[in-house]
Amino acid sequence: RNIPLSELHPFKDHPYKVEDNMEMDALCESIGKSGLLSPIIVRPRDEGGYEIISGHRRFRAYQRLGMNEIPSTVCEMTDEEAIVAMVDANLHRDHILPSEKAFAYKMEMEALSRQGKRPDLTSRPVVGKLETADEIGKTNEESGRQVQRYIRLTNLIPALLDIVDEGK
Repeated sequence: RNIPLSELHPFKDHPYKVEDNMEMDALCESIGKSGLLSPIIVRPRDEGGYEIISGHRRFRAYQRLGMNEIPSTVCEMTDEEAIVAMVDANLHRDHILPSEKAFAYKMEMEALSRQGKRPDLTSRPVVGKLETADEIGKTNEESGRQVQRYIRLTNLIPALLDIVDEGK
């Protein structure tokens, strides 16, 4: 359904950057020519309105284009389900910074741990559940160890994290 932009709110602690750059210009141009090919995914908020699960960049493009409503799919989700859906939807983008991936993996790891669906998981002292990292890695074509390495980046001070994002 079409939802007014004024009723939409960003996902709490959304780890991905939405920037007004050349990629955003291209997205705006594409939407202007062809319309929105895939609706954003939202969930109702207790306070009213909707929280964006997937589609923050599309939402921003609609704002820049001066549109009032955006096609949306409304889903009922728990906080944990919403985090997993948000991470899964964004990790497949072409350009994703190491810091974005790090915070996304961390959010997904914490969400899966809170769900408590896997009592057989064992802990590693630094990051968390080995098998959970392996499961996250399988979904994203990475090893569990690589997922944990990314999560370790979340412990860096912002200045060092910026250096990592710059590829230095």
